[in-house]
Amino acid sequence: MIDIKDNIAISESGLVFNPDTGESFSINPIGQTILSLMIDKKDYESIKGEIMSHFHVDDDTFEKDFQDFTRLLLQYQIAEEDGEKED
Repeated sequence: MIDIKDNIAISESGLVFNPDTGESFSINPIGQTILSLMIDKKDYESIKGEIMSHFHVDDDTFEKDFQDFTRLLLQYQIAEEDGEKED
């Protein structure tokens, strides 16, 4: 699992701002839910259950989309691999 950086700002409309890079991104409601659950330190199974029940997504679609989404979070420096956070 990855950790969302502490300084990331997320609006109710799905705008994500990274003050480290000055970049902002728009995410859809599913992305907002995943990001919120990750910020709350929910584990993978909890996130999967929440998304599959609220958005009626099948298992294979969730698996692929979750991996793609977390890869993008890392790429855009919204998140870090476990253990990379500086104290």
